Amino acid sequence: MDTLPTRGQQLEAVFREIAATRMAGLPLLHPGLKVQAVEFAPCGDGTALGVLVTPWFMNLVRLPLQAAADVTPAPGEAEDQAVGGWTFRFHGQQEPGLGPFAAASLASPMGEFADQASAVATARALLERLRPAPARRGFLFGRGQVAR
Repeated sequence: MDTLPTRGQQLEAVFREIAATRMAGLPLLHPGLKVQAVEFAPCGDGTALGVLVTPWFMNLVRLPLQAAADVTPAPGEAEDQAVGGWTFRFHGQQEPGLGPFAAASLASPMGEFADQASAVATARALLERLRPAPARRGFLFGRGQVAR
């Protein structure tokens, strides 16, 4: 069985590879940003929710806790999903080495961010607004985090 930290590491590794291959040299890449999974936490439905920061986008990501698990929407499909009282349009995706996941765009391109710290701070602020109080309390004590 995969664990939350392992899945977060897989997510980062896959998108670092994408940055180094498919996205390499594209002018929309922010040179001051890197791939980082920010504060993924279990949702209680077999998935974890967090933010993926890359040099070309910031997405809210619903990641199955097991690589082979199903996630809604299916790859190639899209649907609105409520998260913390807000509605986001999640798109089903699939990447080799990661499997299926769903992502909702938060920002792209990433030129509005001065650096990695400001992008991560924005991601954390959003997650704090989306999560119920008990989940936020857990983060104060360092529980449930994949990456800082």
